[in-house]
Amino acid sequence: MDILKSNSTSRILVAALLLTVVLILFKLSPDLISPNVEGVTHVLVTGGAGYIGSHAALRLLKDSYHRVTIVDNLSRGNMGAVKILQKLFPEPGRLQFIYADLGDAKTVNKIFAENAFDAVMHFAAVAYVGESTLEPLRYYHNITSNSLVVLEAMAAHNVKTLIYSSTCATYGEPTKMPITEETPQMPINPYGKAKKMSEDIIIDFSKTTNMAVMILRYFNVIGSDPDGRLGEAPRPELREHGRISSACFDAARGITPGLKVRGTDYKTADGTCVRDYIDVTDLVDAHVLALANAKPGKVGIYNVGTGKGRSVKEFVEACKKATGVDIKVDYLSRRPGDYAEVFSDPSKIRDELNWTAWRTDLQESLEIAWKWQKAHLNGYGPSMA
Repeated sequence: MDILKSNSTSRILVAALLLTVVLILFKLSPDLISPNVEGVTHVLVTGGAGYIGSHAALRLLKDSYHRVTIVDNLSRGNMGAVKILQKLFPEPGRLQFIYADLGDAKTVNKIFAENAFDAVMHFAAVAYVGESTLEPLRYYHNITSNSLVVLEAMAAHNVKTLIYSSTCATYGEPTKMPITEETPQMPINPYGKAKKMSEDIIIDFSKTTNMAVMILRYFNVIGSDPDGRLGEAPRPELREHGRISSACFDAARGITPGLKVRGTDYKTADGTCVRDYIDVTDLVDAHVLALANAKPGKVGIYNVGTGKGRSVKEFVEACKKATGVDIKVDYLSRRPGDYAEVFSDPSKIRDELNWTAWRTDLQESLEIAWKWQKAHLNGYGPSMA
């Protein structure tokens, strides 16, 4: 019996010693406790303080197996959105915010060195067609050059999954609708050209590595978080270049005297531009699905849209109904760099990723966004209602 007890005690001591050694090794080696071991994916979200990036961070954090690090220089993003996310997900290790400029290669490299990222969702970019025609160098630097910095950091630190936020502006003005992923890319403004350059760099680089790449080309983004936590709060100085939804809401609130519609002589049914409006909640769902389906050594390219074009005049009427305000509309000459008609064929992303836009009622999306606007009269600022 004493021998049995002795053997049993020895086994317990050996097991305890082995467990101690394993725990010490885990503490000493960050590589041994990468998020994947815990069943968690650590995602770097560049531009995560912006409109789309913050909604993507929220969508990722809703899944318990995602950790998120937001990197943003707040030139277009809003710290208020980050604070909302921090309140929603206060658990240690779930959400990290780093103030940094992606144009600073040394800082970006340091961020990658100090964090074991599994994937990057790259949203950070200036993104206004009209502004890009006035400040082309800014767009090539901010979009193309900064994307190169991110790629170089990924390569240096063995981060092999990239979800890239691209745009339908890379297609330019195709002669045939709807736009498929095979439609020739012939961008007609610096914004679209800078994004296409980034795509080309990413694709070329992926050929020499085992990277998992997903490029999502999406169309005109509208809407906001249905639960009212996040919304769109662009800088006041960008009103001339901003999205039509923001311009409609500014007019409905009396911030501007009316809505300026640029271009009424396009070859469309009512003379105004036709666009494919995608709700931001559908859009970020597509990003999460792309992340889940990214495969080493493969590049997936997908259009993210509803497959239906709506004219600017249709949009304005929907906005009037959503806000209950008879918005004054001024019709002006065309905006430089714009195109007449753009809408998607989303069948590829539906067939391969099982994604489809479900929030397709234009007025409903605008009503949800308008509700957030009314509750946040100063955006994320101190005068929030």
